[in-house]
Amino acid sequence: MADVGEVLMSVLSTIRVPKPGDRVHKDECALSFSSPESDGGLYVCMNTFLGFGSHYVERHHARTGQRAYLHITRTRKAKKEDDNNSGSGHPPKKKPTRLAIGIEGGFDVEQEQYEEDVKVVVLPDRQEVTSEDLATMPDVVKERVSLSMAGIMAADSVSHTLQVQQWDGEVRQESKHAADLKQLDNGVKIPPSGWRCEVCDLQENIWMNLTDGKVLCGRRYFDGSGGNNHALIHFQETGYPLAVKLGTITPDGADVYSYDEDDMVLDSKLPEHLAHFGINMMTMEKTERTMTELEIAVNQRVGEWEVIQESGTTLRPLFGPGLTGMKNLGNSCYLNSVMQVLFTVPDFQSKYVSNIDKIIDEAPSDPTQDFKTQVAKLGYGLLSGEYSKPAPDPGDENGASEPRGDQAGIAPRMFKALVGRGHPEFSTNRQQDAQEFLLHFINMVERNCRSGSNPSEAFRFLVEERIVCQQSLKAKYTQRVDYIIQLPVPMDQATNTEELQEAERRREEGDPSAPTVRAQIPFTACMAALSEPEILTDFWSSAVQTKTTATKTTRFASFPDHLVIQIKKFTFGLDWVPKKLDVSIDVPDTLDLSALRATGQQPGEELLPEVAPPPLMTPDVEVKAPVLDDCTVSQLCEMGFPLEACRKAVYYAGNTGIDGAMNWIMGHMEDPDFSAPLVLPGCSSGPGTTPTESLSEEHLATIVSMGFSRDQATRALRATSNVVDRAVDWIFSHLDLESMDVSESGRSAAESESGRDPPPGPHVRDGPGKYELFAFISHMGTSTMCGHYVCHIKKDQQWVIFNDQKVCASEKPPKDMGYLYFYRRVAE
Repeated sequence: MADVGEVLMSVLSTIRVPKPGDRVHKDECALSFSSPESDGGLYVCMNTFLGFGSHYVERHHARTGQRAYLHITRTRKAKKEDDNNSGSGHPPKKKPTRLAIGIEGGFDVEQEQYEEDVKVVVLPDRQEVTSEDLATMPDVVKERVSLSMAGIMAADSVSHTLQVQQWDGEVRQESKHAADLKQLDNGVKIPPSGWRCEVCDLQENIWMNLTDGKVLCGRRYFDGSGGNNHALIHFQETGYPLAVKLGTITPDGADVYSYDEDDMVLDSKLPEHLAHFGINMMTMEKTERTMTELEIAVNQRVGEWEVIQESGTTLRPLFGPGLTGMKNLGNSCYLNSVMQVLFTVPDFQSKYVSNIDKIIDEAPSDPTQDFKTQVAKLGYGLLSGEYSKPAPDPGDENGASEPRGDQAGIAPRMFKALVGRGHPEFSTNRQQDAQEFLLHFINMVERNCRSGSNPSEAFRFLVEERIVCQQSLKAKYTQRVDYIIQLPVPMDQATNTEELQEAERRREEGDPSAPTVRAQIPFTACMAALSEPEILTDFWSSAVQTKTTATKTTRFASFPDHLVIQIKKFTFGLDWVPKKLDVSIDVPDTLDLSALRATGQQPGEELLPEVAPPPLMTPDVEVKAPVLDDCTVSQLCEMGFPLEACRKAVYYAGNTGIDGAMNWIMGHMEDPDFSAPLVLPGCSSGPGTTPTESLSEEHLATIVSMGFSRDQATRALRATSNVVDRAVDWIFSHLDLESMDVSESGRSAAESESGRDPPPGPHVRDGPGKYELFAFISHMGTSTMCGHYVCHIKKDQQWVIFNDQKVCASEKPPKDMGYLYFYRRVAE
């Protein structure tokens, strides 16, 4: 064997020192979930700075010829017990006092203590070089290798920079109203205690308006607690923007809310504003929990195992293949729940896990940026069982204690970074809607599976919409592709109406012991609401050449192998504040949707003529871009609606304000073109679209090469201002049979009885409409933007609950409380 110094000299030109901007993967293998703490440690290539576990480093060496790797191993140190421990073997944790992570007073980010060993390993003979060995080598070798080692160890790893180590939810901005706030000289003086709402006499959650001194109750929470919205109503009536929460005032400050800015804010002139109404900040004491303390309490409850729907039962931890937990990377439970369910579907298993060796062999030079590789890595990590082991107990050096519910699990950092890259929401560490992430991921699968098998076909189905003009009784049929059925929740069909009314009456009377009653909604009522005809009051009929009334009926033109049902629990209150419906729905284990099969054109039924509606203005009038109320458009965008939908809402509501625009949005959210650009009658393109002659031929060719027609590419680029990535997303969000022409797709399963070829479109599977429940995702919290997700999956006739790193046998699966339900076809 050659002298190691000579070997290092021969590979010295390949050893690099990390520069600013270099991505250093020193915490996680690019092809597996091995880390420096794993058996065998992690090998970091000293040229590409990619990390590899002991199973994959030889493969990288064989493919690339790279020989020098920095081998990092970490061994957990035993934790020392605190002198004033709680007697359980673990030191007591300080109670958080700040809505923050990783900073003083915030939630603890437990940092394990490790002993670290670092050395250079040269393949293929695995010759080892320590720092001490380098001291005896030639200066040129010693200097280059030492600098590379130090640079790799000092660099922030990619996973570290992607993960939020410090987050402060209390950082508030100065209100734009604070400096010049108008205060009325109305003689109002506020006593130091004994506050009551001036409208309903409520004594908790009391706010004082800083303009006129009105003392009123705060907002009502989703569960009926909180206040009765009187402070909010007062703002809506007067426009007075700032209010302070009475009971939170101390010499250090207070909770100040800006209704106009819809956020907690800072008021630098708060002492002056309070003094106007006779309140001396320096003498006040806190008697109410601040909004931050309330949020901390909610976050602590959410994180507790007994709150995850199965309180009161001892849950048995499970380990093995398909029973692997996933670490929460900071509000990533929505991703964890969705991916656990998807890798229960055979299509995803066969596409990514069964072929993992082939996928890894064909991976590009930087596999951390390859979609197929990272999805396969995640799928194998979840299904193999290699990472389904009990989390080590820091106080148990010998491993003699009973297995805990927590697993070591896997941390999907690379996967999350890749699928969220460039997305305004999924690239952040904020909580997200699991349904929106599911559709986002399916969209990515569609884009990355244009050749070969496409696992998203398992969920893809056709929807037929039949519109009947009530004046001419002629019909129009359209079909579109969908992946999820959204099931409405008819609150007026609750079976416990009397209990709900009694609880509401007691709350309005200020009864603190009023129970929280959950509405009991029959599943059959939800299905009836889905299938019943919808009345269209403003339908332009090509048969009678005028606007009239029509009915729209929605049916399945095909039944997918796997059916996803979303319960539409999230809605808006009368004040347009998002809220969650607290309901219990008796979702069945088996489902027969055969009665909802579309039948197509009926014998003797006449179709509406294919005639476009006339323009709303004479041809000699120049069509100009509409003048829209930017303020209303901004308000709607801040609520999370797409920009183009907001522009259309303001336009069609006639610039009449936020209420009219919101009414339009709520009535058109299910429209296929809801997010499409605003197009004025008589215009060939809407404002902001790109004329055909200015479209980039290169962009057109790129999209056509993906299997789409030139017409599709043209319309997509027009609608997205000539941006390729957005254009491809636009195409997938407008997958209907009238406009889509994906060249690699097969024939539609919904071929007409007449035998003529249907319009080409995305391939869909079809079969009987009978299903059985195999998984559901539950959400806890007031909205999709906060709270916590868990999922239950049926494995070998046993329900299993997946709560991030905890995987246990489920004793009482809460099937009535789910948000997303997953059914698979029953084989006949």
